[in-house]
Amino acid sequence: MEAKKGDTLLVHGRTVGHHDRKAKIVEVLGDHGAPPYRVRFEDDGKECLVSPGPDSVVRHKGSKIPGR
Repeated sequence: MEAKKGDTLLVHGRTVGHHDRKAKIVEVLGDHGAPPYRVRFEDDGKECLVSPGPDSVVRHKGSKIPGR
C-alpha cells in the first residue's frame, strides 16, 4: 500500500451493521508512502494513527471513481 498526504483511505466495514469509513491522510509516517498513516475520519473528525489492513483501499487525490 502506498499513499501521499491528501489521499483518502477507505476502510470497509467488516461486520454487519458497520459502515465503510473514509479518512483523509494527513501524514505519511512510513518510508516511500508506506503505512502507518495519520488520518482524520470524515464522519467524526477524529484523528488517529492507522496501519491499514486488507479491508482498506487508498484513493489517490485527484483520481476518479469508475462510473461517476
